[in-house]
Order: sequence, then structure tokens, then C-alpha cells
Amino acid sequence: MRRTDRAVTDIREIEEIISTCKTCHVAMIDGTVPYVVPLNFGYELNERQLTLYVHCAAEGRKIDVWRANPLVCFDAVNEGEPLFPETPCNSGYYFSSVIGTGRIEAVENAAEKCRALALLMKHQCGKDIAFTAAQAAAVAVYRIISADYTAKRKSRPHRIR
Repeated sequence: MRRTDRAVTDIREIEEIISTCKTCHVAMIDGTVPYVVPLNFGYELNERQLTLYVHCAAEGRKIDVWRANPLVCFDAVNEGEPLFPETPCNSGYYFSSVIGTGRIEAVENAAEKCRALALLMKHQCGKDIAFTAAQAAAVAVYRIISADYTAKRKSRPHRIR
């Protein structure tokens, strides 16, 4: 990370950033072509391991790519706030983000799929929702396990009154 002054290393702050993001972008390589998809996600953050859970249809381009090459890059960025000062060259954005790499793998076990879907819904809508094995069987669930991620924040300066 070039701007180390914006690095976030405290695990509580990293979780706060992730908790404000509802969409992650998962990038992969389809043969020799870059490919990225936006996905809703749920997550677990334990020590230094971040696990993202996503769900999707059981077939399609991204599934084919993941099977051929499970190495992915992901990001989760909060919506932030634009900064448009009088001098356009000083424009920017207040933001926070988490970016990392990992391996994506299918979650096959019914109980694990139900748990992953419950984490996803808790993150997306704040509700504790229990899933049945039949409900979980209707979708594909994948997880990205990453110990290689960084967080970054450009905060709005606090004004002194």
C-alpha cells in the first residue's frame, strides 16, 4: 500500500469497514481475460483470517472460471463521500475499503451452507434468518478465505469549533 498513512490495521476498525459494505467485487482471470462480478456477501473475521460468503446460481461464467482457477481478488468499498473543493485538481473522495486475495471454494455441506446464508442475510439486512437444507440446496454458496487483505481509509477531517 503506497499511502501507509491511510492503512487501517486495527481488527475492530477493519470489521467496522466491512460491516458498512454490502457489495464486494470479485475479480478473476477467465483464460487470459480479466473478469469481475459484483456480489452481495456475508463474512466472518477471525484473528487475521477473513472469510467472505457469496451465493449465486449453480452454473454460469463465474462458476466455470472459479472451477478452472480458484485464485481471486476482492474488494469491498463503502459508498464514501465526494470532496469537490474550489480547485478541481484537489477533488477526491472520503472512503474506506478492504482489498484482498484468496481462494474461492464451493460450500457443499448443507449445514455449512445454511450457516453461510444466515451470515449473508445477517450482514445484508441485520436479521437472524434460519435456512433449511432444502432452501440451501436451491443456490450455490461459495467462500473466499483470505489471510492476505488490507484495509484503507481516507477520513473526513474533524472540524474544531
